[in-house]
Amino acid sequence: MTTMPAVGTLTELFSRSVERYPDRPAVSDDTRTLTYAQLDRESDAVSALLRSHGVGTEDRVGLYVSRSVDLFVAVLGILKSGAAYVAVDTRYPDTRRDLMLSRSGAKAILTEAGWEDRLSALSATVIPLADRAGFDGTPSEGIVEPSSAASVLFTSGSSGEPKAIVLEHRNLVSFARNPSLPTLEPEDRTGQISSVSFDAFHFEIWSTFAHGAQSVVLPPVPDLLAADFQRQMKKYGITAMLVPTMVVNHVVREDRDAFSSLRILQAGGDVILPSACRALLTGQFKGSLYNLYGPAEITTACTAHRVTLEDAESDVIPIGRPLDGVSVRILSPELQPVPVGEIGELFVSGPGVARGYQDRADLTDERFLTLPAENGDARLYRTGDLVREREDGVLVFVGRADNQVKIRGYRVEPGEVERGLRRYPEVQEAVVLPDGEGNDRRLVAFVVIEDALSVKELRERAEKDLPDFMVPSQFIVQSQIPATAHGKRDLDALRALLAKHLEREEAYAAPQTDTERFLVSLWENLLSTERVGRDEDFFGLGGHSLLAFRMHHRINRELGVSLKFPVLLDNTVLKDLAAAIDASREGTETA
Repeated sequence: MTTMPAVGTLTELFSRSVERYPDRPAVSDDTRTLTYAQLDRESDAVSALLRSHGVGTEDRVGLYVSRSVDLFVAVLGILKSGAAYVAVDTRYPDTRRDLMLSRSGAKAILTEAGWEDRLSALSATVIPLADRAGFDGTPSEGIVEPSSAASVLFTSGSSGEPKAIVLEHRNLVSFARNPSLPTLEPEDRTGQISSVSFDAFHFEIWSTFAHGAQSVVLPPVPDLLAADFQRQMKKYGITAMLVPTMVVNHVVREDRDAFSSLRILQAGGDVILPSACRALLTGQFKGSLYNLYGPAEITTACTAHRVTLEDAESDVIPIGRPLDGVSVRILSPELQPVPVGEIGELFVSGPGVARGYQDRADLTDERFLTLPAENGDARLYRTGDLVREREDGVLVFVGRADNQVKIRGYRVEPGEVERGLRRYPEVQEAVVLPDGEGNDRRLVAFVVIEDALSVKELRERAEKDLPDFMVPSQFIVQSQIPATAHGKRDLDALRALLAKHLEREEAYAAPQTDTERFLVSLWENLLSTERVGRDEDFFGLGGHSLLAFRMHHRINRELGVSLKFPVLLDNTVLKDLAAAIDASREGTETA
């Protein structure tokens, strides 16, 4: 392990770039661009606005702002006030948003003008970001130390409730300036696609600002896909990105040259497919491809691996070596080191290890351990991930040691989904299991429900109350949940039931037209399933937005039609979509 220099605070990191590059663009979206000096001035006004409402050091401020230049202004303003920002995705259901903001203890919430009513049920002071106009030119900064809280991120919890991870300034600065990661240049333009609640955002803002580069707020990924991803990257002049692994895996399946304009492409958040790497590295992409690994509790990444074509020809892409300043241990269940080549649980120490979970000392003590080290004790985060070390010191990810799973790049505890379903009075019992592998990973819910509640109604409720990645792709109704001899839920019996359920063919309706037969073949390929009938619903079979865009792309390319994406979303049953495609051929499609 090497020792990193003193890292300071995020506000200091930003101020250094303001001094060096005052007139260089710092952030832009489709409507405006701010230089470093302009961003500094606008965020000063936000800081003064917050401090006028009594916000100060270590306070929590909810951040409920859409992806835009204003999001960056708000984040910096919160940090300058001395507070920490509580990241909330504006697409989250109201119930989850309110739970996060309440649990965080937010003293105030920054939001967009006109959104105040959405947050009226909360006790925190709601402050429109536009109110900063009255504080222009009046900088007011709170006391900020490297150990001060900077960000509160929520992740899924096994108890059925989300956990609030507290990251400190020093955690984020150590990531942004880590010499083991590819170095950005002031001329670089990083593509901003992540939600503020997803830890890839740390690269898009802090790594960018640490090097005087420009962060470009891009349209949502589905829009980029629909408009030709490669063309959009060139249009915006993007040279570097940290992209959710699932997005990389899906995008390069359709266009292996989608990222060809980038000189740096980092993938993180899930398992990157060798086939995706192979497609990238044998196409027009001539930049550097990195596979990053790291839970949010250790600040985005703790290991990195530059992927080679040799790696891509193997059956697994390594997660690499520890970053500068990071130390890892691979331990047995008894917390003893395992020999090289054997599988063990990964423990991580270093400057990126978070403070812990807010208001959860018990859980913090369980996951953040103090163990003996060469130079005294070391504080380590227990990842729950199983890895093995190769003879050359490179780490390979094997799987999870607990029940937590990755769904489309997001960490999900099935227990949290179960608890969400059990909130409905008509649901007597619910057991949620993961099914499938990699990009095809999905959740299946076994439920015992009253006759008054249909599966359709249950799905609609879940879609309103849970993030889309936590909504089960399939609901299987049971009269009772099978139990073992010891009275515990018999998960093996449920998995057997799932296998039988997937084999059922009673409701199968064969395709009747050439277009329906084309869609059957396409869906079976995209969804990794068999015997799709004409009455099946794409999303009911486990489809999601990225797969929908891949389907849209292939329909237009292979059938030579110009089907609009909203039409596809309005016709998710196979026979209805086939009819819409046939109508588009006749020129009768409506947007």
